[in-house]
Amino acid sequence: MLLTQSHAQGPNEPPIRDLTLGGLLAWAAETAPDRLALIAGSPDPASRRHWTYAELHAEALRTARALSARFKPGERVAVWAPNIVEWPMMEFGAAMAGLVLVTVNPGFKAGEVQYVLQQSRAAGIFVVSGFRGNPMFPTVQSIAPNCPELREIVCFDDWSAFLSSADAHQSLPLVQPDDPVMIQYTSGTTGFPKGALLTHRGLVNNGAHTMDRMGVADGAVWVTTMPLFHTGGCVLCVLGAVSKRATQVLVEAFEPGLVLSLMGQYRAAALLAVPTMLVAMLEHPTFETTDLSSVKAICSGGSTVPATLVTGLEQRLGAQFTIVFGQTECSPVASMTRPDDTLADKAGTIGPAMPHVEVKIVDPATGLTLPIGEVGEYCTRGYHVMRGYFEMPDASAAAIDADGWLHTGDLCAMDARGYCTVEGRLKDMIIRGGENVYPRELEELLFRHPSVAEVAVVGLPDAKWGEEVAAFVRPAPGMLVDKDALFAYMREHIAPHKTPRRWFQMAGFPLTGSGKIQKFKLREQWLAGELVEL
Repeated sequence: MLLTQSHAQGPNEPPIRDLTLGGLLAWAAETAPDRLALIAGSPDPASRRHWTYAELHAEALRTARALSARFKPGERVAVWAPNIVEWPMMEFGAAMAGLVLVTVNPGFKAGEVQYVLQQSRAAGIFVVSGFRGNPMFPTVQSIAPNCPELREIVCFDDWSAFLSSADAHQSLPLVQPDDPVMIQYTSGTTGFPKGALLTHRGLVNNGAHTMDRMGVADGAVWVTTMPLFHTGGCVLCVLGAVSKRATQVLVEAFEPGLVLSLMGQYRAAALLAVPTMLVAMLEHPTFETTDLSSVKAICSGGSTVPATLVTGLEQRLGAQFTIVFGQTECSPVASMTRPDDTLADKAGTIGPAMPHVEVKIVDPATGLTLPIGEVGEYCTRGYHVMRGYFEMPDASAAAIDADGWLHTGDLCAMDARGYCTVEGRLKDMIIRGGENVYPRELEELLFRHPSVAEVAVVGLPDAKWGEEVAAFVRPAPGMLVDKDALFAYMREHIAPHKTPRRWFQMAGFPLTGSGKIQKFKLREQWLAGELVEL
């Protein structure tokens, strides 16, 4: 039935799983005990450890018992590490112990980590000695005196000793699917992060339903490139893979040549990666020579996914492409395209609502549901919505209304089928001379130009127009940004007031840990005089 108002309900199948994270892993271990569950995808093949589902479950239980000896149910315990194999063991172990896992970006510096530990009132932190020049363990030691509730610091170098402290007879608490299990700090594309409090039920089902819609087969090989401190990694990849009893190859840090090698060697069937990762893989010299014929499903999201990327990957790999849409606060996926959607829908929409999820588009000023086709704020309601921001009642009330709708801040439009298109962020929308300009439209158009590899369109302060449209462009390999040619190209397709007047050539972009371009940092860099206009 075609819609007249922008309010849609996702399907009722597959059913909601009434499971905790520990229950999900126990199910996989009981039903596929000897199947390979986890492979450490390190660059050196000789160091690639692996675990069956029975072994992974046993290791998670040991982790839970060791944690239970040190922490009480409901306490917060942080993990500050890249994608090491101990990370998912902590994810499942903390869940079995009734703890709330606090995820920390390995790129954070002292002040950022201190904020997370203080705001979450973490009782413990598990940390690597260092990563990519960031002295993480010494940093924790230096800020610990400023975190009065932090009483345990464990370095992952001492993981074996930590596990050996577990009492095999240590009882574990009864954990319920509606219990909180994780605090994920928002990516911070528009400002300082808040801690989204997420539940077992929300995470287990969101990961499983995403895999279902991608079309990932039971027992498939899945390569995890997404960072585990983000929901894209620890939910969609880790929990999603376990929901399919898949063999997960965990990549410690994204490097396109390594990911391509692992996909070829292990005959990977599926992959989730943000557009910046996919572009890097396509541009890598080994892409054409790697046997990727086993790949059946590729999923992306997190930022603008250019139409050329969708069509190029489907044509070159013969794999079906899907796009996810949501945010940390909704566990994280609320809408998603289908593998059998048309190329036009895959390239131009974010698909319909996920199972057991409601979506509506409202007028940001009045809160009223808009007619089909009108641009407004994307809101969602269902099992997947966070409990709220941890100990931030005002921010929680601003995000989730009295009827349980999460207001995402994303600008979208819905068609009569319930498929949505993204027009931008409320905070990203550019108002030039009283005219609304949506960056997404301009970014899609610029992505199609052969000289453009990546782009972000941002509004910069302007005395005459209020805001002026600026394009920050990373050129394709071997190319330079020709602003006159790009200006002429844009003028052929869009109105004059939308055409960027300021152009910047970028070697790279400031990114969140999950690969999203931080537009507010581009504005800050420009205001500080760090970026030179062409």
